[in-house]
Amino acid sequence: IDRAPASVLRDAEGTNLGLLEESDLTRLYEAGWQMPETFTVKAADGVTELFGNMWKPFDFNPKRKYPVIAEVYPGPQTEGVSHTFSSINSRQQLAQVGFIVIQVGHRGGTPTRSKAYHSYGYFNLRDYGLEDKKVAIEQLAERYSFVDVDRVGLYGHSGGGFMTAAAMMVPPYNEFFKVGVSSAGNHDNNIYNNYWSERYHGLKEVAVEKEGQNRSRGGERNLVVNLGPQDEEKKDGEKETRFDIHIPTTQELAANLKGNLLLVHGEIDNNVHPANTMRLVDALIKANKRFDLLIIPGARHGFGAANGYFNQLRWEFFAEHLLGDHQLGADIQVKD
Repeated sequence: IDRAPASVLRDAEGTNLGLLEESDLTRLYEAGWQMPETFTVKAADGVTELFGNMWKPFDFNPKRKYPVIAEVYPGPQTEGVSHTFSSINSRQQLAQVGFIVIQVGHRGGTPTRSKAYHSYGYFNLRDYGLEDKKVAIEQLAERYSFVDVDRVGLYGHSGGGFMTAAAMMVPPYNEFFKVGVSSAGNHDNNIYNNYWSERYHGLKEVAVEKEGQNRSRGGERNLVVNLGPQDEEKKDGEKETRFDIHIPTTQELAANLKGNLLLVHGEIDNNVHPANTMRLVDALIKANKRFDLLIIPGARHGFGAANGYFNQLRWEFFAEHLLGDHQLGADIQVKD
């Protein structure tokens, strides 16, 4: 991501026979463009290395303090960290408003690292990555004086929207993250699909509790069902077990909302049904919580022609709540 694209010729053994072509970035640099930076931090376990990218404003001043915004995606089939060069992207655009924008990995992410790394998020599709995001940003604030750890935002789409909303409601992350923009989030995975939500959440075998002992943990209902041979009578001394299949939902934590949250969803989203967001909206209203909501008429999962409008709305939302800038919309206009 921090290297100009190039083509080289290699033989069958991989020996570099010569450079064929390399991208010329001269005019980009002349226009004030800057390459993103990469960094490495430790996960919350203090051992696992996490890799990330950082975009700064082109007029960056190291003597200033900048709010930091993380683009997030939980995976776990992939990880929300870019690996390829791009001369322009949404992270770079957002940074120009006056932010440090980052992506950073988390345990439970990409399966290409290791089985242990990938499996960390199993049985929890809501907030398993938030601890590492928080710790990573805190490390960056210790390393760089220009990172303002008291003004932190995050945003994400689809699974990233799910993760963003959770960050604004799950303690202690709802104290750390001050602003969130959650788009097309699958907030209730009980009504999402089976190849993502059921596959990566999995089935947890738990001890059977006697009637009246089925207690809630952390505001989550513990749904227990009978499946297969596990429900046959156990031999003497064996504990009876069943499968816990409950996938935690964000709306169960609506009463914990803190900070400023913007929810966005396409009216006819054909991937994440709009009911995912509307159920969360219903819970927030019942909890008497203030939030912002945009439903885009006729838009599917990617927002299509309304994407430029959404991008600007995201800039303005962060500018208003992290910079105190209420005039950004009058100064900047998105053009297709």
